[in-house]
Amino acid sequence: MTAPLVADHGFSRARVRLALLALALGGFAIGCTEFVAMGLLPNIARQLIPTVYAVSPTQANGQAGLLVSAYAAGVVVGAPTIAALSARFPRRTLLLWLLVAFTVTTVASAVLPTFGLVLAARFLAGLPHGAYFGVAALVAASLMGPGTRGRGIAFVLGGLTIANVIGVPAITFLGQIAGWRVAYLGVAAIFALTFVAVLLVVPKQPGDPAATVRRELTIFRRPQVWFALAIGAIGFGGFFAVFTYIAPIITTVTGLPESFVPIALIVAGVGMTVGNFIGGHVADVSLMRGLFIFFGALLLGLLGLAFEAQTIGGVLIFLFVIGAASAAVSPAIQTRLMNVAGDSQTLAAAINHASLNIGNSVGAALGAAAVGAGLGYLSVTWLGVLLVVLGVIIAAISFATERRSLHRAGSLGLQQDPVLDGPLP
Repeated sequence: MTAPLVADHGFSRARVRLALLALALGGFAIGCTEFVAMGLLPNIARQLIPTVYAVSPTQANGQAGLLVSAYAAGVVVGAPTIAALSARFPRRTLLLWLLVAFTVTTVASAVLPTFGLVLAARFLAGLPHGAYFGVAALVAASLMGPGTRGRGIAFVLGGLTIANVIGVPAITFLGQIAGWRVAYLGVAAIFALTFVAVLLVVPKQPGDPAATVRRELTIFRRPQVWFALAIGAIGFGGFFAVFTYIAPIITTVTGLPESFVPIALIVAGVGMTVGNFIGGHVADVSLMRGLFIFFGALLLGLLGLAFEAQTIGGVLIFLFVIGAASAAVSPAIQTRLMNVAGDSQTLAAAINHASLNIGNSVGAALGAAAVGAGLGYLSVTWLGVLLVVLGVIIAAISFATERRSLHRAGSLGLQQDPVLDGPLP
């Protein structure tokens, strides 16, 4: 990671770097809890749904995929709700309570005995996700200084992408050796460590004293906010439709042993890490062009996997492309939301994760339906292609609508924020 710029806030460069690393560690833990089920899906299905698994492993894997959808649904519910209700709270205090919630619900995911109860625990574990990333992004942006919003967001999200290089493969390997319940306990320990790190090194920051639930919710009166949410919810669904079923694709379609799954996850995680930081820089320079380029790359990766999943080289190359492109899209969409949100910055920073996890939930659920219907594991790649194309169409409509609005305002002598091609000054 490159050294951040330091704003005029009185903290040393070393203090800022430690604070950013603590925030990124939270992203690392969230990446582990969000993605670890994907690498351990067959293991979870075999233990939690044994009667279904005995009859049809494919059906059981499809049903276990609902654990991914449940977590994503929790994000969708929790991100706007917690962000709107807590915008006035001191930011470090709020982060600490969110980390407590993550720790408790992840432990519950590990110890509850039945599929239904674990499903409920995964929903609850998703509730603090969007609020954490939203508040952490605001803290990071304030620490790094003006003109670096996209890079601040990318730094926090960097923990999530690095989790896919180190954390998720390691936790997946642990789960394969010691059981998936032990894997979730390991994730809970990372959340507890993050709590200590944030408490010790993240400076206290006030919330927004002028914030009210009513003011935060005015964000939903802005058409461009809805466009940005739809871009993330639909376009990003293409990534999750595929990534949810990466383990059975590797073992069934490519014909590789289960031990190869962590290697594939590392490759995808390296792609995510690279893509995240490229996306953060591009979001600060040319958001619109970058968004279309990254969606194009995601489309290429999905098509490549659809045709080359039977080969080791094809799986690794196109998983890297899919990971890089999807991660590059995320800071662009979050920057876009914050640019068009007006005063509702806390809610804007959080609801990006709600929209992406609508994509997570929809993609995983549609994938479960396709796999459960007997269409095969590669059907999820074509489902992903469809969702990405729809996301590109929505993005094109959004930017075209905004251009017309800016042109009309200019002809009437009115002023509007120039958010088409980069962040607000």
